[in-house]
Amino acid sequence: MSPASSDNPGSDSALTAAGRAHFRQQLEQLEQRALGGLGLVSEQLDRTMEALEQQDVELAEMVIADDDRVDGRYLEVHQSVLSLLALQAPVAGDLRLVAALLHVMKSVERMGDQCVNIAKVIPLSGHEPPVRHEVLERLLKMGAAARAEIMQSRRAFSERDMALAEDLVYRDREINRLNREIFQLALEIGDDPDTREWAMHMILVARAIERIGDNAVDIGEQVAFVITGLFREFSDSSHPVAWRRPAAPRA
Repeated sequence: MSPASSDNPGSDSALTAAGRAHFRQQLEQLEQRALGGLGLVSEQLDRTMEALEQQDVELAEMVIADDDRVDGRYLEVHQSVLSLLALQAPVAGDLRLVAALLHVMKSVERMGDQCVNIAKVIPLSGHEPPVRHEVLERLLKMGAAARAEIMQSRRAFSERDMALAEDLVYRDREINRLNREIFQLALEIGDDPDTREWAMHMILVARAIERIGDNAVDIGEQVAFVITGLFREFSDSSHPVAWRRPAAPRA
């Protein structure tokens, strides 16, 4: 044992402080990689909705193939978290963040899977399906709203913004409303077998988009967990959220 380590307790403290600083740096980098996964899935959703709007089967196939990127990011972050836990003993606040990042990445992976589910439905109706524009228009609105939720959840987590996280539930109401409208329109679509089949496929698409929104809300709940150390479902009627729309969109 060197004299510095045996005779100078301050050196041990310095080493501990340096180790903690390195750990914090690794954790910050890990958070950036996890939140970057939300960027990947938002890009996936953009391509998915474009494929749906254009009935582009080739683009739908690209969405399916590109899901490996989202899965790869999930596995990368998951393995990095395990390595970090093996080398360090996180204190309470850091441990909450580590747990939340694992949950975020699981939500990212699920959102990517929902994009794949939509892409797989597109070829089922053929290259020139009997599209009903009142249904497609609502689906595109749902997709835009879900993308906005993804990006809002990313910002809420990055900034530890509770109000922005809670507002995700309010935003999600619009997706749920459009989902119900699409279901009703599909029921009333008419008697043509091809049109009815297309409409049934679009119900599956709407359901997948609705699940993407739900996962964005789940990420918002993790924001609250990181900030407070307590977990609660924003939609739980026993703990209602004070519904607040931001006064104005922030840049």
